[in-house]
Amino acid sequence: MAPEVSVSQTYADLHPCHKRENVSDILTSPPSTACILLYIFLGSVSVVTVCGNLLVIISISYFKQLHTPTNSLILSLAVADLLVGVVVFPFTMEYTLTFCMYHNDLFCKIQHSFDAILSTSSILNLCCISIDRYYAVCQPLTYATKINVCVVVIMILVSWGVSVLVAIGFVIAGLNHEKCGEMCFVLPANILGPIFSFYLPVIIMLCIYLKIFLVAQRQARSIQSIKSGAAVSKMERKATKTLAIVMGVFLMCWSPFFLCFTSQHLSHVSVPVVVFEALNWLALSNSMLNPFIYAFFYSWFRSAFRMIISGKIFQGDLTNAKLF
Repeated sequence: MAPEVSVSQTYADLHPCHKRENVSDILTSPPSTACILLYIFLGSVSVVTVCGNLLVIISISYFKQLHTPTNSLILSLAVADLLVGVVVFPFTMEYTLTFCMYHNDLFCKIQHSFDAILSTSSILNLCCISIDRYYAVCQPLTYATKINVCVVVIMILVSWGVSVLVAIGFVIAGLNHEKCGEMCFVLPANILGPIFSFYLPVIIMLCIYLKIFLVAQRQARSIQSIKSGAAVSKMERKATKTLAIVMGVFLMCWSPFFLCFTSQHLSHVSVPVVVFEALNWLALSNSMLNPFIYAFFYSWFRSAFRMIISGKIFQGDLTNAKLF
């Protein structure tokens, strides 16, 4: 997401692609080496994001063994993250070059809308996956009845629907701000948006993963009679590591951006554009990491990836191949 930010006067002095000339900021021509390296790096992040999520989408769509309600949620997440790589990343790179923070034209409105919809959808899909994991680990006997195809479809529709509503809220807030200037009261959109996009999903995920971790520990201790202490300890460490990676990476990517965004609107803190751009890219990078976190952990996904990358799926019908 990229809301309007207060522009620091030192922006051109900090950004490798801009320079100050006649009291205005312009692009350096020809581009500096640092600027070229910056966009090569950002372009590479976009390519990795697209390729990683495309592997997940192809795997779940092609192999029938992966046609499960849980993987439908992962598929929805991968679609959102793929679109982040295809649409949001290029728009955000152009955002940096065209000074959307100075001009609020049609391109900038489109960029903000796509950014809000896809980023929020990615976060909400992560939240739905955590709910699915809760029932799988904590209520395994009733999991199949509570998390069925119908429930998963509703979860996906709600994730995307709320994302669209959040984006519409930001757009309406921006239009109202243009019409009535500083007298506008757009605080609800700037507060409710982050609450539904980030803070509420984070609270839900933290509570769910804490519950999963506690249940996993209890289950590990309950089988001490048939497993060695070392094996039990290994199970607990693995559960701790997995949950720590899931939440740690998510919070590392998104917390700085939303904390910065919230403090700016509540405390009217002036945030340097370079800082805001860096935090925005850090948040978007979560879409690149999601395939590794939510798919590469599972051996059956790794098997599917190897078949796709090696081209085996083009050599015969492997839709019914046993992955696990």
